[in-house]
Amino acid sequence: MRPGDSGAEVTELQLRLTQLRLFTGSADGRYGHRTEDAVRTYQVARGILTDESGVYGTATRAALESETTEP
Repeated sequence: MRPGDSGAEVTELQLRLTQLRLFTGSADGRYGHRTEDAVRTYQVARGILTDESGVYGTATRAALESETTEP
């Protein structure tokens, strides 16, 4: 997923990022600047280089899902 996307999967992403205190505010299901910034921060902190910065790709998803619980 990437900026501009929306829906239930984005809401889940936001809620997972909230568990790690990387996303604040309401999980509105819109992949905007706040979500992109939170994903980018997560990628940098975990050393994820295979996904495009700020994009919730395969490597980022696998890492995030391994350390958070399903909302």
